[in-house]
Amino acid sequence: MEVIDHLAIGFGTALSVQNVIYAFLGCLIGTLVGVLPGLGPVPTIAMLLPITYALPPVAGLIMLAGIYYGAQYGGSTTAILVNLPGETSAVVTCLDGYQMARNGRAGQALSIAAIGSFFAGCVGTLLIAAFAPPLAEVAFQFGPAEYFSLMCLGLIGAVVLASGSLLKAICMILLGLLIGMVGTDVNSGVARFSFGIPELTDGIDFAAVAMGVFGFSEIINNVEQKEEREVFLDKIGHLYPTWADLKDAAPAVVRGTAIGSALGILPGGGAVMSAFASYTIEKKLSKKPETFGKGNIRGVAGPESANNAGSQTSFIPLLTLGIPGNAIMALMVGAMTIHNIQPGPQVMTSNPDLFWGLIASMWIGNLMLVILNLPLIGIWVKLLKVPYPILFPAILLICSIGVYTLNYNVFDIWMTAAFGIVGYIWSKLKCEGAPLLLGLVLGPMMEENFRRALLLSRGDFTTFVTRPLSATLLVIAAILVLIVASPTIRKKREETFVED
Repeated sequence: MEVIDHLAIGFGTALSVQNVIYAFLGCLIGTLVGVLPGLGPVPTIAMLLPITYALPPVAGLIMLAGIYYGAQYGGSTTAILVNLPGETSAVVTCLDGYQMARNGRAGQALSIAAIGSFFAGCVGTLLIAAFAPPLAEVAFQFGPAEYFSLMCLGLIGAVVLASGSLLKAICMILLGLLIGMVGTDVNSGVARFSFGIPELTDGIDFAAVAMGVFGFSEIINNVEQKEEREVFLDKIGHLYPTWADLKDAAPAVVRGTAIGSALGILPGGGAVMSAFASYTIEKKLSKKPETFGKGNIRGVAGPESANNAGSQTSFIPLLTLGIPGNAIMALMVGAMTIHNIQPGPQVMTSNPDLFWGLIASMWIGNLMLVILNLPLIGIWVKLLKVPYPILFPAILLICSIGVYTLNYNVFDIWMTAAFGIVGYIWSKLKCEGAPLLLGLVLGPMMEENFRRALLLSRGDFTTFVTRPLSATLLVIAAILVLIVASPTIRKKREETFVED
């Protein structure tokens, strides 16, 4: 009964004219971002962070959330029709979706992707509504020691589930922690790592780092790439799948939803890992694994369901514990702090309209996305004809204006450009930017809780292992490190990300 009352508050907030408009804008921008290769939700949300200054907190977060899960929908369109993943999680959809398009079944592929995404999105939102309140109650039992241990677990989980080299992921997290230390020490008031530059005494702006590493560097990467585009727009055919298609795809949709829901909650999981894991499992379970990569409908239904479920449930650790599980959630933390909202369990009690309004808006957004995606396929594909030399300079200009409006300081633009160049170099070295962003967000919070725990224990370091909950979290983190260090597990992990 209490959940129903909370949802009534949520829908009352989400269905206001203002919030419906911003939910629609978020879904529309997210779909566009998913369609156009080279953008993606991370640089787009980073670019739009300054705009949230002028918006009410609920409206701003609803719009940013719509961009995130909207990008998962839009990414499938170009993955199927053009063999270009507009969003990272849509890489797996290219494998069978594009082959279905080549075989004249693009319509069925697009409709199954939309149906699977809608189902998974609704289930993911339902799980948030069901599990967030009890998790928040548990979080109220956390003290500084428990929060520090939880953040350690979150960072280690992000390393374990990150694609690519584990050593590189660890290095990126440590670098993010170091960048987070730049600025003025809260306790002593002494500037540290500012190197005599006045602008650095307030720290390195989070939006500047995010926009540089994910926005500017991605644009540089995409400008240097030249790809042939073969669009199967004339071969879409009927959009409605047959009963045989639905029967064949249904188990994959259910399994993908379950996999995405579970991995989305884990630190570092989210949509990308969910899509790869779903495709791997569908291929392993299939009686005809040789058909995968040649137009198997389950190769579309599973990953598309998984990436949308993962994108929804990744909000659970953010809303209940205040811990961002991936780069997108780190940006959401940035958006909340802009409005002086401390992420964590207290949001549910201090800002119930924001908490439940955001959850209710996800249902509304998922319905909007189904309505948006299929009828506008022709328009989305035509956007791909916009020349990159025109598209990317416009994006750079908008990014620069957004960074400047943060503090009305040209230094921030130079800082963003510097991180853009460094981010481009990191991408060439196969170093992911997401662990760095998580380290940057969690670093100051880890330091604060570490200091508080030592103050409360009068300098006793054993407080982190003598408190049962804190010790349990640290033991889980240690087990994760041992597991991922195992040669067998490491090999399986690498195989997951190179599935072809």
